[in-house]
Amino acid sequence: MKSFTIATVSGGKSVPVGPEHPLLLLAGPCALESGELGWRIATEMKAICERLGISYVFKASFDKANRTSLDSFRGPGLRNGLRQLDRIRQEVGVPVVSDVHETSQMDLAVDALDIIQIPAFLCRQTDLLVAAAKTGKTVNLKKGQFVSPWDMQHAVEKLRAAGCDRILLTERGASFGYNNLVVDMRSLPVMRSFGCPVIFDATHSVQLPGGMGGSSGGQREFIPTLTRAAIAAGIDGLFMEVHPDPDNALCDGPNSIPLNEVETLLEQLLAIRETVQKVTDNLAN
Repeated sequence: MKSFTIATVSGGKSVPVGPEHPLLLLAGPCALESGELGWRIATEMKAICERLGISYVFKASFDKANRTSLDSFRGPGLRNGLRQLDRIRQEVGVPVVSDVHETSQMDLAVDALDIIQIPAFLCRQTDLLVAAAKTGKTVNLKKGQFVSPWDMQHAVEKLRAAGCDRILLTERGASFGYNNLVVDMRSLPVMRSFGCPVIFDATHSVQLPGGMGGSSGGQREFIPTLTRAAIAAGIDGLFMEVHPDPDNALCDGPNSIPLNEVETLLEQLLAIRETVQKVTDNLAN
């Protein structure tokens, strides 16, 4: 499995990712509700990750274009959202990642984002993947809820053929009947076999898509259970939607983890990761 360094926008600190590197964490609110809230979450998450020795990247969507209902909150939009993300990146001193939904957004996104994220619903969109690859950025490609882990190799090959050699693959659960997702932990080693670091999306994996009628529900009480299992199975990073008040979040609150619960969970996960690594090393020797 290939490790690499996530190059950042000029002035930022590069971030190594892979089995022999610190755990990578992409975390923040689902949608960028305001610059001030994003700044607060980024600042607190950066401090937590520095205490724990975790590599941190701030995530938030500037335009959540796939909400359940037409009147759902989507974020500040392309230009305003990218300005806010760029401010957080510079003032807090953290790399940033955000969803890009259209090829026409790439030219602006490339100047503000350190990682281009392809949403799960769009993981097969060839033109979007090619455009993301040609930015020269690291690409975080989320596995579609409707795609098998082995079929993600085709999407990886699209990115590589277009020149991208820094690819993260993110598991976020598979559709299971109506309004529900399940996580098949076999997908983690399968996608790792493609030579890409694998990220586990701890919070979208407990989402109940459309489960509240006009919006999605979630079962955030299962975030620790699934995340501990993913760490034990072997991953290179985590993706989490974090909010100081999830019950009043404007997007994906039911499956977001409260900000004040993150550090305790991360401490548990690092202990599991260390134990698994020791066992693996002993077996190898």
